[in-house]
Amino acid sequence: MVSGGALLAFGFVALGMASIPGPNMIYLLSRSITQGRMAGFVSLLGILLGFVVYITVTILGLSVIFNLVPAIYTVIKSLGVIFLLWLAWKAVKPGSASIFAARSLPNQSSRKLFLMGFMTNLLNPKAMVLYVSLLPQFENPARGSMLVQGIALGLTQMMISFTVNLLVVIAASKMADWFSGHPTWLKIQRWFMASVLTSLAFRLAFERR
Repeated sequence: MVSGGALLAFGFVALGMASIPGPNMIYLLSRSITQGRMAGFVSLLGILLGFVVYITVTILGLSVIFNLVPAIYTVIKSLGVIFLLWLAWKAVKPGSASIFAARSLPNQSSRKLFLMGFMTNLLNPKAMVLYVSLLPQFENPARGSMLVQGIALGLTQMMISFTVNLLVVIAASKMADWFSGHPTWLKIQRWFMASVLTSLAFRLAFERR
């Protein structure tokens, strides 16, 4: 079973990752502002299904592949380090555009909203990094079944992401207006998460398989 400390640390990282503006947040903000909260909620359900796919593939597939072909782990780890550093740079680079600006989008059916939410998360590089590179860092073989630990961590991430994104859906318009009028807080969040991502990248770089 995952230790309380590891679960808390992972929850903190998952909260930070969910709070970083990215494809999921852009999509939910845009849909909630243009079509209302129900459209945002349907889109959120699609995003959650994307996380279920990541959990399943990570727990049942990648660990077996890593054992059979260790070089694949090295490649994925290297790509994870590079991408974490890229995310850190993207968060603080000069001229970064705010994602809280509303986008005009045509109205879509519930089915299309769900599928678009699913595909947005499935192709979301942040989700890939979280499950492929970060989640394994919080598992400990000495604590028992890696399958159980992976499920516990995955469900924790899903709950945190659902909560954060649900708040985004509920308060989309007000949040967009608030952040647009308070760029200093957005800057603080970006620098804070850049520091967290950089430290995780270095930890991952020196981790053994």
